[in-house]
Amino acid sequence: MEHIPTIDISPLADPSDPNFKTTVTRIMDACTSIGFLSITCTGVASGHIDRVRDCARAIFDIEEASKWDQAITRENYRGYIPMGFFTPNDGLGTADKYEGYKLHFETAGDAPIRTECALYGPNIWPREVPQARDVILSYWRQLDRVTDLLLGALEAGLAVPPDTLRDAFRDPMTNMTLLHYPPQAPDEGGYGIHPHKDTDALTIIAPDPVGGLEVQTRTGGWITPDCPPGGFVVNIGDMLELWSGGRLKSTPHRVVNRSGQERYSFPYFAVPRHDVVVAPLLPALPGFDRPPVHCGHWSAEIWRTNWPDETATRDTPELGTLTD
Repeated sequence: MEHIPTIDISPLADPSDPNFKTTVTRIMDACTSIGFLSITCTGVASGHIDRVRDCARAIFDIEEASKWDQAITRENYRGYIPMGFFTPNDGLGTADKYEGYKLHFETAGDAPIRTECALYGPNIWPREVPQARDVILSYWRQLDRVTDLLLGALEAGLAVPPDTLRDAFRDPMTNMTLLHYPPQAPDEGGYGIHPHKDTDALTIIAPDPVGGLEVQTRTGGWITPDCPPGGFVVNIGDMLELWSGGRLKSTPHRVVNRSGQERYSFPYFAVPRHDVVVAPLLPALPGFDRPPVHCGHWSAEIWRTNWPDETATRDTPELGTLTD
């Protein structure tokens, strides 16, 4: 597949809908070929997407000193991510050109699950944008519902028992990153975000009108998703590729902002509960050979190795192969 299809997912809400099987087939075709699809009729109002974008813009407009007061730390990977914090996969080259604000599955400070896994906890909500918490968490809950529909479709498409995937997302490690990409000069090297594959299960993103997201095709070219207003771009991450034994494809993508405008984005990354072990549910395809991944350990290692002075070890899970 050399294009990214747009799919109305409203039939997924009712398995008895006469279009349910056709919709599942279209989703599977996209996820097993290019690993990306655009979805419409999700039930998420476009006005709510606009409100989240307004919150993201307001957060990045906070004065610099205050943003640093709310920055991520090694002990708590939540809050402000400074410009240039991340570099390409090999640690060489030009740093990525964005700043971020990291949010995780909202967990109360006294929640019992915190005794099971220290990675859970409350977010740092920017005090200068008091509406952000309610606006973003409401949006988050709606994307949780969309994720549930998509996972149900993938269960049907992979012919695994109902709730095999969905049950892994109760008390998940799902997270979201608010992103701000300043414009790059036409002759400027580097990327907004370098070519990479997502290491989660499923990513959902409301495309920014400014554009800049590019997806690598199987023949090595780069294309831009054609997503209508109010729709979402969805892509398979390495965990679902592993779960499916290599059938679902986690695909390299990148961001290049040469629009001359500020770009704001807020991808939602669906990640299973901390104690879930991801392993193929079906016999692996020929040549697909990856070890099982423990989600809590995986998440801890991903967040640890995001720090520029940290390196992967033999215990760091290897999911997909990243491209540079």
